[in-house]
Amino acid sequence: MSSPPIKRALISVSDKLGLVDFAQGLAAAGAEIYSTGGTRRHLEQSGIEVLDVAEYTGFPEMMDGRVKTLHPRIFAGILCRHDREDDMASLEEHEILSFELVVVNLYPFQATIAKPDVTKAQAIEQIDIGGPSLVRAAAKNARFTSIVTNPEQYSSVLDEVTESGCTTQETRDQLSAAAFAMTAEYDRAISGYFAESEVDGGFTRNMTISMRLKNELRYGENPHQQAAVYSMVGYSGANVVNARQLNGKDLSYNNLLDLDAALHIVRPFTEAACSVIKHNNPCGAATGDSLAEATRKAMAGDPLSAFGSILGMNRVVDEETAELLSEPGLFVEAIVAPDFSASAIGILTTKPKWRNNVRLMQVGTLEDQQVELSYRHIHGGMLVQDADVIADDYPGWEVVTETEPNEPLVSELKFAWQMVRHIKSNAIAVCREQSLVGAGAGQMSRVDSVEIAIRKAGDRTQGAVLSSDAFFPFPDSIHAAAEAGIAAIIQPGGSRGDESVIEACNEHGIPMIFTGRRHFKH
Repeated sequence: MSSPPIKRALISVSDKLGLVDFAQGLAAAGAEIYSTGGTRRHLEQSGIEVLDVAEYTGFPEMMDGRVKTLHPRIFAGILCRHDREDDMASLEEHEILSFELVVVNLYPFQATIAKPDVTKAQAIEQIDIGGPSLVRAAAKNARFTSIVTNPEQYSSVLDEVTESGCTTQETRDQLSAAAFAMTAEYDRAISGYFAESEVDGGFTRNMTISMRLKNELRYGENPHQQAAVYSMVGYSGANVVNARQLNGKDLSYNNLLDLDAALHIVRPFTEAACSVIKHNNPCGAATGDSLAEATRKAMAGDPLSAFGSILGMNRVVDEETAELLSEPGLFVEAIVAPDFSASAIGILTTKPKWRNNVRLMQVGTLEDQQVELSYRHIHGGMLVQDADVIADDYPGWEVVTETEPNEPLVSELKFAWQMVRHIKSNAIAVCREQSLVGAGAGQMSRVDSVEIAIRKAGDRTQGAVLSSDAFFPFPDSIHAAAEAGIAAIIQPGGSRGDESVIEACNEHGIPMIFTGRRHFKH
């Protein structure tokens, strides 16, 4: 059977953006329009002839609009199969009209629960009942019924109706898929809200994560792997998934991983900060009185590794910083920052050799990061944990050595402790003058990480500080640090070998702080 002509449209929407023009176009194409409540009044006020659903069903709206479209004369008209004689005979027998187009969007439940101090009663009143039922009925009968759930769909649907009086099967299938995705997302928001309201700490018994395709990527970590990036529905705040790309080639899977890591490092600093990421580990990071100073120090942390790196910044990229990055011999893949000045964009996209390729990612204001959940897929399930974003309790730190660090060393140790949480375990950070100058990452042995970090730092270990994401089980790393000229050490403590490690620090006159908290990053 060919596509049925759209004789009648049922319209009931909460979001009325663009509705008048759409309805006027449908009426001009010969479609009768049926509607309810506020939607009907909105259309009538614009001079559009609308038939009242209550008059058609013979059943008035009741309970403040809670019940209005839930009626057999509505659902039979939506669900009828136009190629079935028995279906069409049933319509004729009961004097029921068919609806070939349904236009519905739902009560704003998600927007309601996002408001501060919303009550449970207020949230409940924004749970749509009739709307999802209409949507599902029309989406189920996509062979004959078009379901429109988003104002963005109005234009293309109207073009088809105006041209041929109906929609194509391909369009109806696409609209149906979008409709089912919308109701699934809506139900997820509702179930998530009630699950959270019933749990005081801990985790909900059931978890549903709603995501939308943002972009397909050229490939994954390797060329033989297909990949895509999805945005998490309802997630707000500055992030690389929803960032605005101002310049450069399309982002890759690895680019996005590194951009996210780069932004995560600089986000908590109140001072100007820059991070330099290579293979999801920081090879440089620093703070400074200006962004240019922080960037210069960060790029100097490991100049060899910084070539072809990803940069994260917590300030608007200005002209001075852009000039610094345009110096001969430097090359960066991408930069993520709150924003870029016009002059900085002009420099970065015209001056260096890589001008056409560098990705410039604008994320907006870096607000304080709230505690959120971190998800990690494993075969057969998902690991879920609180993200490691809680600030450390500096007053709770304990100096465990005979020698105490002076105030400048304490400041350096705070910076080093902030850095080590971003390096893959076993993680060691060597820092000096608020800059990461040596990192040991991902080694099976902690002493190997110490040796790598010291080697990376070179002669900059003299007077530098060293941080470790977890305790030192043996004093061998302390002896290596002392030989390199490390001035102070910070670590969680808690090993059975703590006493021997403290004794080694006292032997070398190195002050050491126990934080009581580790920062594994696997």
